[in-house]
Amino acid sequence: MSESLSSSQIESMDSHDLKLVLPDIPNYHLIEVYESYGGYSALRKALSMTPEAVTEEVKKSNLRGRGGAAFPTGLKWTFMPRQTDKPKFLAVNADESEPGSFKDRQILEFNPHQLIEGILIACYAMGIKTAYVYIRGEYVKWTKLLQKAIDDAYARGFIGEKILGSNFSTNIYIHRGAGAYICGEESALMESIEGKRGYPRVKPPFPAQFGLWGYPTTINNVETITNVPVIISKGGEWYSKIGAPKHPGTLLFGVSGHVNRPGVYELPTGVLLTDLIYKYAGGVRGNKKVKMVIPGGSSMPPIRGDQIEGVRMDAESLKSVGSSIGTGGVIVIDEDTQLLKVLTRITKFYWHESCGQCTPCREGTGWMFKVLKRLSEGHGKPEDLDLLVGIANNIEGNTVCALGDAAAWPVKFTIQRFRKELEEEISSNSRGLD
Repeated sequence: MSESLSSSQIESMDSHDLKLVLPDIPNYHLIEVYESYGGYSALRKALSMTPEAVTEEVKKSNLRGRGGAAFPTGLKWTFMPRQTDKPKFLAVNADESEPGSFKDRQILEFNPHQLIEGILIACYAMGIKTAYVYIRGEYVKWTKLLQKAIDDAYARGFIGEKILGSNFSTNIYIHRGAGAYICGEESALMESIEGKRGYPRVKPPFPAQFGLWGYPTTINNVETITNVPVIISKGGEWYSKIGAPKHPGTLLFGVSGHVNRPGVYELPTGVLLTDLIYKYAGGVRGNKKVKMVIPGGSSMPPIRGDQIEGVRMDAESLKSVGSSIGTGGVIVIDEDTQLLKVLTRITKFYWHESCGQCTPCREGTGWMFKVLKRLSEGHGKPEDLDLLVGIANNIEGNTVCALGDAAAWPVKFTIQRFRKELEEEISSNSRGLD
């Protein structure tokens, strides 16, 4: 097996090679600047290849989805039927609504053309003539920026009929959501594009067989698709050597919470969590200790602050410590924070965003919120923690989509991993009412 590139090797590379998603180039969002640095050359290269060869290159790169599930992208593309007369669709998920996740909007603002180029290459590889970018409704600014980039790409002949003189034609449309977190789930996203209420669908059938309007559909995250032009340009083998061997490439880590320099950091997968917090995000405010880290957006199981040494930020490493990479949204919580308040706030979000289709999620999320609110206000008892775990266990795995799990995991795993701290908070809150 070839050796992976280290962080120091990555940092020494040319800025355009390193910054796969956000290169440090002024005005890179402008099509003329993007083209001057080789933009859309990967599309030209792809059009000189067979669609099967393009897919094979993405498979070779071992690019994994950046939307939460980390599913192999090239493999996902192979699910799209090739020999069919039916219309086929690509849906790009820009419904970035997970608390703690704010990286896709950076691409939409600073590097929209690489996303567009990735969409075009993906459509060519899968024989797709229509692509939708489903964008979070609150992202008004970013919708306008992306639409301007799409318009400019049409004007240059990169989108539309017989692209660059080839027989390949495709169109790209933006579809704005209406503020529902549930529409980030792929089947609810499709329901919304179809003009229906965003209820997740029961699977199977899966989108590649029965997607938009019953036709074959592939759904990829913004960051996932934006990596594709680099893979075609540099080669799948080159890409596969960056970062963690089983989860290669760079990731956009959105670091928030009690750090000195919150923001989005693009780093090779497998970077140490401690380096992400202390080297890049400037450490914890006030030099306080870390009590808890949520490593991949608010739905991911938390990690204790006294157990983060040696933890690496890639799918396999986080799985080995009982968590998940999710969207790469790292939330750092310091030693003075009341975890009951954190859990109450997170749970309120999932209760509010439950679509109500499944009874365990519809009733359970509200029940957990009421219990946590009561505990936070000093009206509960330690035994309520067992009640919460019981409710979470009855939600987890018993719903049509993963929102139930997303609501259950923060409660279940925070209680399991911080039981003593939570019991002390409950006692302290109760004494405060005396």
